[in-house]
Amino acid sequence: MKKSFAVAGAMLAGLVAMMGVSCSKKDGSGAKGSGGKVVTIKYELWDSNQLPAYQAAADEFTRRNPNIKVEIAQLGWDDYWTGLQTEMIGGSASDVFTDHLAKYLDFANKNQLVDLAPYIKRDNVDMSIYMNSLEKLWQTKDGKTYGLPKDWDTICIVYNKDITDKAGISHDELNNLTWNYNDGGSFETMIRKLSIDAAGRNGLDPKFDKNNVVQYGLVLAHSDDRGQAQYSGLACATGWMYTDGLYDWNYHYDDPRFISTIKWMKKMQDEGFLTPYTETSNGTAAVFNSQKAALVFDGSWMIGSYKTNGVFEVGFARLPEGSAGRKSMINGLGDSIWVGSKHKEEAWEWVKFLASRDAQEIIGSYGVVFPAIQTGVDKALATYKEKGYDVSAFTDEAVAPNGTFLYPIVDHSVEIGQIMTRTFDQIFLGEKDVESALKESNAQVKALF
Repeated sequence: MKKSFAVAGAMLAGLVAMMGVSCSKKDGSGAKGSGGKVVTIKYELWDSNQLPAYQAAADEFTRRNPNIKVEIAQLGWDDYWTGLQTEMIGGSASDVFTDHLAKYLDFANKNQLVDLAPYIKRDNVDMSIYMNSLEKLWQTKDGKTYGLPKDWDTICIVYNKDITDKAGISHDELNNLTWNYNDGGSFETMIRKLSIDAAGRNGLDPKFDKNNVVQYGLVLAHSDDRGQAQYSGLACATGWMYTDGLYDWNYHYDDPRFISTIKWMKKMQDEGFLTPYTETSNGTAAVFNSQKAALVFDGSWMIGSYKTNGVFEVGFARLPEGSAGRKSMINGLGDSIWVGSKHKEEAWEWVKFLASRDAQEIIGSYGVVFPAIQTGVDKALATYKEKGYDVSAFTDEAVAPNGTFLYPIVDHSVEIGQIMTRTFDQIFLGEKDVESALKESNAQVKALF
């Protein structure tokens, strides 16, 4: 292992000064307004891998708060947001739900979320304990707060170690790749080498048959408008950025650097080195796990899923370095309270507990995600070490100076997603030219504001 987990933990510890959560009661117990009755609150999340960890947290919360029972519901990502919005309109939504930085402003603008700022002030909750100032991402310009941080994630290269070992490629090579949109750098050379046609020729062979590929060097999805595990690390490594800052709407999908990045991706697909768009309908993980692609970009929340695929060993390497450095999007989820909840005080106690050191250490001990509080990260690192997982690529990116950038947080995220999803569909299906399609869609996005 190139870097020990202890070193990674120590580096991450330097990000923030760790302090305890100061609440009406330290552990989030003592719900107000229940009158001694047992109250059931509903909590919703989308990641099935995290369900056992959150059930353990809920069990501990109820042990401390016998008058509050937490009922957890889980829906997959594709159904989660549609279902949540439908339930809100129908008056049956969960009291508390896992929220996303790309989504919460839309909910808030429709007055569907509880402003947590008065609760935070009343109970003296210390907001300085979260890593990378994650708490600020849930605070709006007008002083309202719509979520408390629960975790963070970065993006890395996930590689099929059986394939890379067979090709004679080391972890150090994969961990130190370079990229540019002109010649693709060592990253393009790598994915060419890992692409194999039916005759056994790799993509460095002039006779490589792009129309008869049995193993692609790389698989990426193409329709995510923010490109978190798709294009974001490549595009931002050129110095490009989505907008001019947090909550800013001046999008730059028409920037030459972004256009060139997407052109490079399209070129890699057309030349047989990137899995065709038409073969990714069931997701990139499905293609990767079927060993039809050697590499995939994905987030730290998927560590356990890849490591337990039961078919082959995987490794994790840092994203390629560009002219502006090595860049990973850093994202953080939070917990929000639905404004229609009939048990807001109990819901707040649950949210407050989930954001506490105690709860995040429980979550971290399951080794599924990196919690928002350092001691929770320490628990996660210890669990990964116990399992023999080297996750240093994710943590190295998180602590690298200027190595991360924030998920863009703006109004109209649903409409932006629809516009850009349609645009990327058209580009990678060959229905529209990259440059004209992106310039047109950027104008449509800006017109929303």
